[in-house]
Amino acid sequence: MMRRLAHNIGISLRRLVLGLVLRIPPEVRASLSRSRFLTRIYLFFDRAKYEVTLDADTHRALGSEPRRVLKSVPLGDYDYCEPELTDDVRLELAELPAPTLISVIMPVYNTEAEWLLKAIESVRKQWYPYWELCIVDDHSDRAETLAALEALDDARIRVHRLRANKNIAGASNEALAMARGEYIALLDHDDELTPDALYEVWKVVEKTGPDFIYSDEDKLDEAGRYCDPHFKPDFAPDMILSQNYMSHLGVIRKSLIDLVGGFMSGTDGAQDYDLYLKVLERTDAVVHIPKVLYHWRKVPGSTAAFFSEMSYAQDAGKLALECAARRRGLGAEVLEGKFPGTYRVQYRIQGEPLVSIIIPFKDKPELLRMCLGSILEKSTWRSFEIIGVSNNSSEPQTFAEMAAWSARDARIRFVEHNVPFNFSEINNFAVCEHAKGDHVLLLNNDIEIITPGWIESLLEFSQRPEVGVVGARLYYPDGRLQHAGAILGIGGVAGHSHKYFPGDHHGYFSRPHIVQNLSAVTAACCMFKRSVFDEVGGLDDEHLNVAFNDIDFCLRVREASYLNVYTPYCEAWHHESVSRGHETTPEKQARFSREVEYMLERHAEVLRYGDPYYNPNLTLEHENFSLSGEVMAKRARH
Repeated sequence: MMRRLAHNIGISLRRLVLGLVLRIPPEVRASLSRSRFLTRIYLFFDRAKYEVTLDADTHRALGSEPRRVLKSVPLGDYDYCEPELTDDVRLELAELPAPTLISVIMPVYNTEAEWLLKAIESVRKQWYPYWELCIVDDHSDRAETLAALEALDDARIRVHRLRANKNIAGASNEALAMARGEYIALLDHDDELTPDALYEVWKVVEKTGPDFIYSDEDKLDEAGRYCDPHFKPDFAPDMILSQNYMSHLGVIRKSLIDLVGGFMSGTDGAQDYDLYLKVLERTDAVVHIPKVLYHWRKVPGSTAAFFSEMSYAQDAGKLALECAARRRGLGAEVLEGKFPGTYRVQYRIQGEPLVSIIIPFKDKPELLRMCLGSILEKSTWRSFEIIGVSNNSSEPQTFAEMAAWSARDARIRFVEHNVPFNFSEINNFAVCEHAKGDHVLLLNNDIEIITPGWIESLLEFSQRPEVGVVGARLYYPDGRLQHAGAILGIGGVAGHSHKYFPGDHHGYFSRPHIVQNLSAVTAACCMFKRSVFDEVGGLDDEHLNVAFNDIDFCLRVREASYLNVYTPYCEAWHHESVSRGHETTPEKQARFSREVEYMLERHAEVLRYGDPYYNPNLTLEHENFSLSGEVMAKRARH
């Protein structure tokens, strides 16, 4: 109870200080904000408006006692803890009624003997005993490699030497031809499996019988240190078109590999990516195991060390995507991504659909001028209408601004909806009563457009039948990230991915810079089809007047079986601290608490089990993709 009281007092004090700061004249605040030190102090207090105060009702809604808050663990402090083979697991494996054979295939070429033997030994150490290792040597001429293979003496390991070099894809196909298992596990010749890897795979096979299984992974440096853990989301069909995030460990039903023709020649360096894309066109029975089951060795020249050292792998990945785009009839062009190992699949827009841009506002004519000016100046998409919704505006300059913009461009019109502020109701009113477009774009009045093709970048996804809501990449005026998608559970309900990161920062495995599926995005700038809006009943104007209405809307869209998408190619400045209301009065705080409680009850299941596009090994305390202190502590104990 004392911990909860201290937590709540801390938030209240920070909100109180924030309220005092906001009384400073805007021009003075703007001058002070040029100092990075003062900006950091301001943001410390600013974060309090998003944090959730804790009470007994909130915890009952979550179905648990107040959880002990553990510090996040920096990625640099990561260490892999090998699991323990317990007596219960031994007994479970000893009583298997009909074990599934898993074939581990491994192409080899001039591998350093030390790494090759470690890779083989990692298979031998598997808890799950029903495996075979199919090794194909791709015509190596390195003596230590040949000697290491010659010395192998294990009936479960079969070695075949090729008389001519066939490269990785060709050698992998030869290994496939040797395999007798129902499932194929892919292992590179210098990497290692964790001892429980095939056991965890077998458990999933026994439970659901999927076609495709993948796990989390980390890396091994030359000194034998574990580092760079990649804790991945569940299957995200748009994200796999941006990077091969599934990577290792990949286990696929052999019959499906045979059906798609195995590995494609010419994709060496990305042969597994090509295979994954082909397999995923035939099945959605995909299971992600959120545990590190694979150690990817960082040695000079490997993709694990420096992807940029292997430009042929980048080119091969692009080829794999281009082939996938043709097979799927996507009507898209494959472009290079911002960083090595990433790509952009850019869809061609069908026709010239009308986009209705909804901008609610109350006075602040200078913001309205900035927002509308940036739209007209930057937008290359011409088929749009702008519906400005005045909510209780009273300043003469505001109405003069409205008249001037209406006269300037026939695509701009204004309506009034003078009700007590309810963000959901205002937007619902505009969409239902005034929007004419097939696509709706919700936009805050404190948004300033950066990228000329911003509408196209949203529309290319919104036009797809399976996509629900599309969100943008937003920056604070100082260039740091404000929004790169929303992550459920952070701070209690949801937080913004990579918030406060420098705009050019890599982020966690390039996630701020790639198109991906997410559970939710902010309504400060998002697009959706009018038909989707109507299907789910719009924003919830009964329970969520101000906070979380965008998160709730996105989650209800997900419940209707649509995908939500984040794109980094629609960029804008978000002058959030200028116009957003702050939860600084008792009335506002009470309303915010009610909205939190509603979200915890309405979306209890997904909040309890975790965001499928995040990972349970990552923190819910911060928005920086650091490690979960609680999970790391449990792993260390075991």
